[in-house]
Amino acid sequence: MRVTALQKPKEISTIEAPVPTRKPSEALIRVRAAGICGSDIAAYRGMNPLVSYPRVIGHEVAGEIEEIDQNSQGLKKGDRVILDPYLYCGHCYPCSIKRNNCCENLKVIGVHVDGGMKEFIAHPADMLISVPDTISWAHIPLAEPMTIALHALHRTKLKNNEYIAINGAGTIGLLTAIIAKTYGAEPILIDLVEERLAMSRALGIVHTINPIKQRLLPALQALTDGRMPEVVVEASGANQAIRNTLDMVSYAGRIALTGWPKSETSMPTDLITKKELDICGSRNSAGEFEEAIRLLSSGEVNAQAIISQYITFDEIPDMVEELSDHPERYLKVNVLL
Repeated sequence: MRVTALQKPKEISTIEAPVPTRKPSEALIRVRAAGICGSDIAAYRGMNPLVSYPRVIGHEVAGEIEEIDQNSQGLKKGDRVILDPYLYCGHCYPCSIKRNNCCENLKVIGVHVDGGMKEFIAHPADMLISVPDTISWAHIPLAEPMTIALHALHRTKLKNNEYIAINGAGTIGLLTAIIAKTYGAEPILIDLVEERLAMSRALGIVHTINPIKQRLLPALQALTDGRMPEVVVEASGANQAIRNTLDMVSYAGRIALTGWPKSETSMPTDLITKKELDICGSRNSAGEFEEAIRLLSSGEVNAQAIISQYITFDEIPDMVEELSDHPERYLKVNVLL
């Protein structure tokens, strides 16, 4: 089978490898579609300390069951599924309270272990989510980043009619804004890259702020009648953006930290106390796949509008290089096999 592998940072190619042999607890999946994620680009650049090399990238993976034993979900050969890519131990404290997304021993496919940018993958059968025929293969991988956005919204308990400011207009930030609208909230998307904000406005996000062109806090005050957003989601990972969340959010507001910073961020705890803020980490997802699939199937999230380009398997190496050099040109790129 064909496999897209990183031999080392900045060295990516398509190679041949044996089709994997599944364990009894696993299913063999014929991969039909996959998404290229920012984490794949970070692995390509050598900027993710969790990635070892060589490594098969890819964790936004959908496919058709080729082999599977009898299972509690009733899945069978030929079923369409998306992979939950977060492999948990099942024994630590977070796993014991059903927060497998922050397992103490978590392994993510495409990061800690080989991922799904290949023609076949063996994956735990109990970590497959059934997908209806109403969603095309081209769109199914988008459900995975949607679960990240959903998890942040669930962690902050976003409500109808609330304002939510989102730092970062990449895929996660944009999906957070789009889904927030389906919750009846009013999103405000913030980014330094004007091209991304223009794409967001074209997709119906009315309120955008570029801090290079506008003063951030006065702009937020004007949009929220002085109250400031009740919810802030930090999806950029930039240290200054993380620090800014404390100023951006309302008194008694809620903050979700989704982006991964490269270094520690200094935070004034007196401001956290003064405003009595609820600040939570938001890592991966935990049980959000079904909601993501429903939003895609219903058309409440327009996958076609978010995906910038579809490519073939053999085009992956060139596209990874292109996304590394020019991320501002694309929202989402999916691979069709």
